[in-house]
Amino acid sequence: MKTKQSRRDFLRISATGTLGAFALSNNGFKADQKSSGIGLQLYTIRDAMAKDVPGSLKKVAGMGYKYLELAKYENRKFYGMEPKEFGKLVSDLGMEILSSHTQVEGNGIVTEYAKKIAEDHAKLGVKYCIQPFVAEELRKTVASYQKMVAEWNKVGEITKASGIQFGYHNHNFEFDKVEGKVPYFDIFLTELDKNLVTMELDLFWAAKAGQNPVELFKKYPGRFQLFHMKDMYISQDPSFTTSGISDFAPVGAGLINFREILAAKDIAGLKYMIVEQDKSREDRIFDDIETSIRNLKTKILV
Repeated sequence: MKTKQSRRDFLRISATGTLGAFALSNNGFKADQKSSGIGLQLYTIRDAMAKDVPGSLKKVAGMGYKYLELAKYENRKFYGMEPKEFGKLVSDLGMEILSSHTQVEGNGIVTEYAKKIAEDHAKLGVKYCIQPFVAEELRKTVASYQKMVAEWNKVGEITKASGIQFGYHNHNFEFDKVEGKVPYFDIFLTELDKNLVTMELDLFWAAKAGQNPVELFKKYPGRFQLFHMKDMYISQDPSFTTSGISDFAPVGAGLINFREILAAKDIAGLKYMIVEQDKSREDRIFDDIETSIRNLKTKILV
């Protein structure tokens, strides 16, 4: 489907991203919706949310989604609402706000801005704030990446003081070499403080970059508290640009072996699982997210 905004444009405008999650018990995944649930990254339904926030969320709740990851934090409001107002809307529908994609790179982090992010998100009771993207002009040098990582560690300290875990959500470009280094391995996982910044692994983009998630978990155990559950239709050679890639599929309708990946969840350190789909091939995104939750419940998490 053609979307009105690219992810980069969307993030520049709203300063956030997308999420859905599935909670883990000590014994693994539970199918009982009273004790656990599947969540949705709201970037998935951004066009609908722009037109009708209450109506869109009601549809999501009706499908059985339990958790939300937000994708629009702007001017200290969430989808144009004050934190308490938006939080009540979500809770009245029987859902919880788990996380929020919150853009903090660009002109650099200032302490006061990070404190405002933490304060506003704490009012919603979120567990995670996630950095969802790195603008292309900031991916040119190792020094640029290192500057961002140092700043994210500072943000992680500030959000932790408010009871919120900071994190980073990948695409595929982080796995490409920059000045002889691979940012995801040589900078992010090396220089980010694992106690302050967790990794939200997007399985679609990792696959597009030719990565094997299970091998990632073995090499960096316990670093991946969140997964973005996102499927793909096409297998191809490793790619390190998001441009031109649009084969996003409902979870369980594509090629990714989620059962194999989830078998290594304990090594990964997984706590929550998130459904996201950037585009709909048939321009029927609500049908697609309903397919995703059905496949998770009946085919993958059984």
